[in-house]
Amino acid sequence: MVDMALQEHKFFYQLFAHWNQLAEPDQKLVEHAVLAMGKAYAPYSKFKVGASVLLATGEIICGSNQENIAFPSGLCAERVALNYVGANHPEIEIDTLCIVAEGGLMPDEQLLSPCGACRQVMLESENRQKPPIRVIMVNQDQRTMIVLSVADLLPFGFGKQA
Repeated sequence: MVDMALQEHKFFYQLFAHWNQLAEPDQKLVEHAVLAMGKAYAPYSKFKVGASVLLATGEIICGSNQENIAFPSGLCAERVALNYVGANHPEIEIDTLCIVAEGGLMPDEQLLSPCGACRQVMLESENRQKPPIRVIMVNQDQRTMIVLSVADLLPFGFGKQA
């Protein structure tokens, strides 16, 4: 007989009322992500997303979502930034990924969360390096959640787990 006992998965996160409550280096990441969001090309969804990536060297890489009329040819901000890092700095570890968004796809009070495709790319980036990647997600109402590892956002991700 197969053991049908329920299993449990838990993870820890921090929740802040506003991103201005974050430590100064994290506030800087949010500011970079907001600037990147301003460069988003989202004429179809009207949902603008910006991402900033803090590398272990202190360099910050940014990306924004880039839509295309030939859906699904566009890319999310997280994948733009992470793929740039992978293509140009594959030997440098990623410390933190910050994501901000605005627009009509989700209510202001709903906590921001990356799409499934982005979670998988984020997990691949984390699996390529030893330390986990922190993720800062700034909601449209400015509430901010920090998770300590991408694996917490995709516990049963595809591929080898570190």
